[in-house]
Amino acid sequence: MIHCALGACHAAALRLSPRLNIMASVPVINLRKGHAVRHNNEICVVIEHELKTPPRMASYVQMSIRSVANKKVSNLRLTSNDSLEGVVLERTPHEYSYKDSSGYHFLEPNTYEDMVVYEDLIEGVKNYLIEGQLYTLLVADGIVVSIELPLTMTMTVTESSEGVKGDSANNVYKPATMETGLQVQVPLFINVGERINIKTEDNSYLGRA
Repeated sequence: MIHCALGACHAAALRLSPRLNIMASVPVINLRKGHAVRHNNEICVVIEHELKTPPRMASYVQMSIRSVANKKVSNLRLTSNDSLEGVVLERTPHEYSYKDSSGYHFLEPNTYEDMVVYEDLIEGVKNYLIEGQLYTLLVADGIVVSIELPLTMTMTVTESSEGVKGDSANNVYKPATMETGLQVQVPLFINVGERINIKTEDNSYLGRA
């Protein structure tokens, strides 16, 4: 069993491999949101990135990075010629299994190795966690840094007001609750028990499954 936490005290348990996935220095102008870098000897994820080009001044990069170990956010202003040490993000598919007092359990589908991910890392995606569904764990330097959702997911409506019979309009919506607790705006004709497709980027209704 491998435990994946954000606290520094759990760092040793997060190691999945002794191999370091270190890239050469990456120009900061080539970085993007979601990339991983090493800053002050810590693995950090880029959470904001903007190239600014003020008139009659040299361009610069304004960016925010978040430490994987302690979640501290650092705001950096760097010249367009500066570089940071890049860290390769490995994407590994894992199947969500269950949640207990120790955390959220994900299984590697081939080896069935159990990986426990703690609440801090799950917070933004937990309303999309369905037992048996595959998710992509992003690993940097042997440490899980985030969970990547599929672009779309099929979910079941468990709560909503009664559908309007014969109303097929797609431009009038009502709130509906999915089996995970996720709230989605759906057309009036959608009923409890129906399966719908949802765009995970913005929680929007795409259509019946």
